[in-house]
Formats: sequence, structure tokens, C-alpha cells
Amino acid sequence: MKRNFNLENHSNMFKTIITQVLITLAEIAATIAVAYAITHYGLEKMHVSGSNMEPTLKEGDSVLINKMSYIISSIKRNDVVVVQQDGAGHNYYFIARIMGLPGETVKIEDGYLYIDGKKIKEKYKFPVMENGGLALEDIVLDDDEYFILCDNRNECEDSRNANTGNILKKNIIGKAWLRTNSLAMIKSIDEFSKDDKPAKE
Repeated sequence: MKRNFNLENHSNMFKTIITQVLITLAEIAATIAVAYAITHYGLEKMHVSGSNMEPTLKEGDSVLINKMSYIISSIKRNDVVVVQQDGAGHNYYFIARIMGLPGETVKIEDGYLYIDGKKIKEKYKFPVMENGGLALEDIVLDDDEYFILCDNRNECEDSRNANTGNILKKNIIGKAWLRTNSLAMIKSIDEFSKDDKPAKE
């Protein structure tokens, strides 16, 4: 019985083409999946609006948000974070600094921040706070609450203001990680130590 080699060659070529097409489609699907994961669960870019975080961040700075950071590690004091603030008539992102952690008691006295009765010793010379707002009285943070302050302490709204208040963990989008317009890590801009503890009186 004679074999039709032309037919076999065409069949093999067709299988090869189909295989290559399937591999290409799989690569495209994987690329789209990775891009989606990075965008929604990994990294996101935002631009700073306003002067709330001066001098650490200035208006127009481009910031890369690490959205995976708090999945693999805990939120720490002095972290610069991106918060999604939602409520009646507004839903927006803003940047602030974590100062009070869950379970702690926060108070502002004579323009300075106290945690559990101990004055926080900040290495960066922030302005003395002219208005303690809600924190003029003791604020006890719940298990999922954080107290935030802006770096431009007298020209912003933060946890001292009723419109913002304490921040829930679920509203923290991620860590402000990199200032892309100068390729500077945000954690090194503010000159804080890695674990800044309350100073002893």
C-alpha cells in the first residue's frame, strides 16, 4: 500500500501551526494575567496633589504604590501610606503617615504627639501642631484602626479632623514606596529610623 507523503506532510505542518498558535495565545493570556495582577494587586502609580505631605512629597511628584506590601508584612509606625477615603459624596486617594497603631492610645499635647502616654521622638523636624483637633483628648484605637498625620502638620486634614478620623486597615491601599520622578525610595526621604519608638519621659 502506497503512503501519501504529501498528505502526511500537510498534516504535520497543520499540527505544528496549531501548536504554535496555542502557545502564542497562552503567552498572551499569561502576559495579560500578569499585567492585571500587577495593576490590581501589585503596583500602582499615582500623582501627589496638594501640599499635605511636604517636605517628604511635593505636589506633582509621581509615586509608586506597593499594594502587596501589607499582604506580606505588617503596617508600621512612620510608614507613608495611600488611603482610600470614601463617604458621602466623595471617594478619593490621599497620602499620609501612620503614627498610631491598633490598640494604642493617641493624644496631642502642647503640639506634640503622645502614644500610650509617651512623647514620640521624631527625627524629622515637623512643625509643632497648632491644632490637636480630636486628639486633644485620648483616642483609643480599635484592633483595625490607625491614626494618621500629614507631614505638613498645620496645612492638612488627617486623623485629627472629624472628616477623616481614624483609618481602617481595609481602606489602606498600600505603601507609598518609590518616588519615580527622582527614583528615590520614600522610606529614605523622611529620615526616620526603621522602628521609631516612643521616647521615654
